[in-house]
Amino acid sequence: MKITGAHTILRAVTNSLQIKSLVRGVWCVVSSIALAACPHKSDTLTPEPTAPLPTAGIASQQVAVLPLTLVAAEDSLHWEAVLGERRVVLAKSDSIIGTLLQQRAPEVTWVLPDELRRVARRAPGIAPSPDQMGTAILFHQTKQEPEMVPDPLRGQLRTLAALAGGGRYALVPAGLTYRRATASGPAAPLPHAVATAELTVVLADVRSGRVGFRTVARGEGDDPWTALARAVKSLTPGLP
Repeated sequence: MKITGAHTILRAVTNSLQIKSLVRGVWCVVSSIALAACPHKSDTLTPEPTAPLPTAGIASQQVAVLPLTLVAAEDSLHWEAVLGERRVVLAKSDSIIGTLLQQRAPEVTWVLPDELRRVARRAPGIAPSPDQMGTAILFHQTKQEPEMVPDPLRGQLRTLAALAGGGRYALVPAGLTYRRATASGPAAPLPHAVATAELTVVLADVRSGRVGFRTVARGEGDDPWTALARAVKSLTPGLP
């Protein structure tokens, strides 16, 4: 909170020892209040809940779904054999994401990665390859308000969406990570759950470049695909 006249107050205290005493006293008060407000502080931060897809705002509209390009798993899961073939993993992940989006949000016209690839092949030199557009740059949120898609990705999304039918929005699965399931957090992991899938999803306006929606979808399972499917389902709550 900004205190009006703070600089005037400090200028009136000319003795350096008085200033030190004042600062020390303020910190003591702030620390006491913080400790009183958080008597049971945990070392592990509780992740924010998954925000549902804003399907009401994009209903009846065409939305391009970019292919996933980033998948990573904690070493402790020992899933090297399962996730070793990158192209196979990305293709299967795209299939799960696309299938569930169409099944659980049919009010949106989803243009899936395979269609985007066909569009790009029909316009060589004009349309970028969806698999090489660097969408993983959106995995980490920037401090910029409002968050914007950086160039050249912004221009690539606009071009690809225009060639695919002129839709205004693009759904970008910016990254998929797997972490070992633990009992920490608001609820214990599901029975026999080995890992938690965390899928970062961004919805961008390809015309303005503005990111209008961002969330991390989470799901647990004893294999990568079950965990991912549950994560995608969390984007459309209220359905089985």
